[in-house]
Amino acid sequence: MHIPDGFLSWEICSAGYLVSAAATVYAVKQLKKESDEKIAPLMGVTAAFIFAAQMMNFPVMGGASGHFLGALLAMLMLGPWAGLLVINLVLIVQCLGFADGGLTALGANTFNMGIAGGLAGYLVFKLLTAFLPQKRSITLIAGSIAAWFSVFAASAFCAVELAVSGTAAFRIVFPAMTIIHSLIGIGEALITTAVLGMALNYRPDIVKALTVRIR
Repeated sequence: MHIPDGFLSWEICSAGYLVSAAATVYAVKQLKKESDEKIAPLMGVTAAFIFAAQMMNFPVMGGASGHFLGALLAMLMLGPWAGLLVINLVLIVQCLGFADGGLTALGANTFNMGIAGGLAGYLVFKLLTAFLPQKRSITLIAGSIAAWFSVFAASAFCAVELAVSGTAAFRIVFPAMTIIHSLIGIGEALITTAVLGMALNYRPDIVKALTVRIR
């Protein structure tokens, strides 16, 4: 999912940076409006958890492996905009400190995992919880579905970018990416549901997705 340097055209890289930068500026403005003093330490803890969780890979199929994405979990716990800033920070640290994803592709990676994956998954969660009964079990099911969708959506956009850049044919890269990440999404759903369930049991007040609306 972390696209290295040299795999995307300069047009896709530039577009990724522009969209991601605009979303980040908007997220900062929205976060300032909230004026929540408790959000900063929660963002730090969430970023550290996601960073550590992403270090652990699990086997999928045919020698491929996957790891936790965490964008949807961050947004469920912190709200969409604080969560987007957290996943952006994690991706920047991974890129600059560990060469996990190329610098030229950082904008695209941020778009894929933070915006296309995280925000799209968050929207799915909000839609499901808006029309279904307000029960703990329903919230967990909605969280698991949204977590799976966040990984699938991110992989789909990644595949499209690679195809448009001429790196691989769409008919090959799209099914390959989406099928593998459909399986990785199951792991994402399990981890997200486990953490969300613990939060609902002990600190339901910190699950901001239950009260915050997308603006």
